[in-house]
Amino acid sequence: MTDKKTLWQYHVLLIPGVILLFIFNVIPMGGIIMAFQDFVPARGILGSEFVGLRHFRTMMMFPDIRQVFANTLIIATSKIVLNIVVAVAFAILLNEIKFLAYKRFVQTIVYMPHFISWVILAVMFNNIFSYTGIFNQIVAFFGGEPQLWLVSNTWFRPIIIVTDVWKSFGFGAIIYLAAISNIDPNMYEAASIDGAGRMRKIWHITLPTIKPTVILVSTLALGGILSAGFEQIFTMISPLVYETGDIIDTYVFRMGLIRMQFSFGTAVGLLRSVVALILILLSYKLAQKFAGYSIF
Repeated sequence: MTDKKTLWQYHVLLIPGVILLFIFNVIPMGGIIMAFQDFVPARGILGSEFVGLRHFRTMMMFPDIRQVFANTLIIATSKIVLNIVVAVAFAILLNEIKFLAYKRFVQTIVYMPHFISWVILAVMFNNIFSYTGIFNQIVAFFGGEPQLWLVSNTWFRPIIIVTDVWKSFGFGAIIYLAAISNIDPNMYEAASIDGAGRMRKIWHITLPTIKPTVILVSTLALGGILSAGFEQIFTMISPLVYETGDIIDTYVFRMGLIRMQFSFGTAVGLLRSVVALILILLSYKLAQKFAGYSIF
């Protein structure tokens, strides 16, 4: 048990982190006021005209803002669901491998994409799905018609979702492997004596045991449902697929920095942050209710 007299030392260790958090996360919050101004860089925040909720009203009249929010929800929800499902399935399958050297080799291979930047992966996928890329060559080999996959509103969204799952599921499986490793081996031995095969063991022992972990991860992921992956989409999107691929983060970047509509971009970003905060609070309530997880 920690001596209360030495607790001040731990608080001192927190000071550098708290200072950095204050500088880069708290102070910039002052820029939120731009959402309620007609911000002009030459006048600054203090000299720009205050316009109240005008940008929020304008935002609600834009037809494309609804599409942007819809794209964000569809892409983010699909990523969350598939990442959890694939990670759980992979963890269960990997746990069934008894040859330790091969198991470690597979783990290493599937973990590696998580540490590769989306800038590098975007170049790789652009080459793979280009008109002369390997994917079109495979399609042509089986008698299909080559096409530009990444500029197709039909295919861009599925490609974004599948490539994100490919990149993340191996690393996401770590928590489920840890949960599986805590299962009492005697339960499997007892099931074997009763004549249960592998599938029955997985269905009646493995899945029920890791169910609280799956619920916890799912509910905590709810807080990031409006973060559909800015780095990935920004490096792979083109104007031809804004209809199905443009998300809130890329929209804010384009409107606020490229088109220099600073106040409007800030208003969109502020609305996103407020909704995200509500979802985060809701996710922690759900995690506490269904998984017994609490940060307080």
